[in-house]
Amino acid sequence: MSNPYLVAGPLNRVRCHVVIAAFTALNITPQYMGKSFCRIEFEGDFTTQIETATGVVNSPEPYVMATITVGLLRSQALASSWLSQVQSGTILGDVTIYSDTSSFPAITLNDTAVRMMNPGAYDGTDPVVGLTLRGTFNVNSSLWNPT
Repeated sequence: MSNPYLVAGPLNRVRCHVVIAAFTALNITPQYMGKSFCRIEFEGDFTTQIETATGVVNSPEPYVMATITVGLLRSQALASSWLSQVQSGTILGDVTIYSDTSSFPAITLNDTAVRMMNPGAYDGTDPVVGLTLRGTFNVNSSLWNPT
């Protein structure tokens, strides 16, 4: 009999990666990332709760904004490629981030753009270029199928 309280599945530090569908040369895999790899953060409420006299009216949002932050290694050519892309154009389209475990699904952002790129300190001790991408994450898909 298996123990239902055991934590299943390992975390794999080198599984995390970011795929840019329209610009595959900019895909970011672990060998191009600093130790912090990357992270995603949702912004705002998935449901707006409008207060009334006696409670709330729930109003589900069709999307929320989301930010992906990546620490690119300045010592790798990919960081230069990203700088060239920013100089050329910052609109990326669909971007998918894969987590550090196969137990958690990939997350795709739509209408993604480069929000910021920070080359960092040129002091010989920090190789990371901060890259911030921002796009929309669709939630509450049932809104599109009204009953």
